[in-house]
Amino acid sequence: MNAQSNALSQTTGVSDPGYRSTTPQPFYWSVWRELWENRSIYVAPMLVAVVVLFGFLVSTIGLPERRRAVLLLDPAKARAAIEAPYDMAAIMLILTAFIVGVFYCLDALYGERRDRSILFWKSLPVSDRTTLFSKATIPLVVLPLVTFAIIVATQVVMMLWTSLLLISHGMSPASTWTYVPLFRNSFILLYGLAAIALWHAPIYGWALLISGWARRATFIWAVLPFFAIAFFERITFGSSHFAAMLKDRLMGFAPEAFVFNQHSIDCPQLTPLKYLSTPGLWLGLLFAAAFLLAAVRLRRYRGPL
Repeated sequence: MNAQSNALSQTTGVSDPGYRSTTPQPFYWSVWRELWENRSIYVAPMLVAVVVLFGFLVSTIGLPERRRAVLLLDPAKARAAIEAPYDMAAIMLILTAFIVGVFYCLDALYGERRDRSILFWKSLPVSDRTTLFSKATIPLVVLPLVTFAIIVATQVVMMLWTSLLLISHGMSPASTWTYVPLFRNSFILLYGLAAIALWHAPIYGWALLISGWARRATFIWAVLPFFAIAFFERITFGSSHFAAMLKDRLMGFAPEAFVFNQHSIDCPQLTPLKYLSTPGLWLGLLFAAAFLLAAVRLRRYRGPL
């Protein structure tokens, strides 16, 4: 085909416009479109980071005296005490990313049907599958990367402020940088965010499916069936297996991806092989794929509200 176009350009004197090489990738630009239209993806974590930093600055009043007492403890306890504010900051931002991801998915398809912009987006040469996969990329890839960058930046600011405060009181800041190894913790954080995203994939897939199906109140439709099933099981059989399954889907990644030892200074330890061989992970990914495929078909035939 290229040879024919080159021959045609030589005979007609018209240069090849190069549409094939300059045509933008639909998936790439679909992801950028989601980031442009949903700025809460990065604005919300940044606001939470500012609040966390403000709280940390207030909590550092009297830090030098507390640090002297902490350094008298054994290394494992000293590390846990010094690292606690940094771990809390990371937990707050990870929780924020999860909440943002769920509400983004609940509005991803419902919002374009509500404001009727779906008519415009469907007129573009972008398939429903590409659109759905670009939307699923936000909570599974983009949000973890954004959260990782914000957490690392927040912790660096916290460490710098702590170092300046200790130096101003005649103390060495080495304890902070020794017990809070930034590079090692950043690697653990990136691994943990990837593990969380994969474990929560069926939650995001379910939210996208409800977003494409519900005509209103997407959050209620997303959570009500699970509460109803758990309540029915409890009052009928007196058991809580379904509720335990939901709890495991929310927090079950931790014992599979990490080994926690409170008496070890090298805590937590990563167990990626154990995590990747967990049946719950692959079962969840299968459900996530099924939810996404169902959402693709819903968007294909679902009109504006």
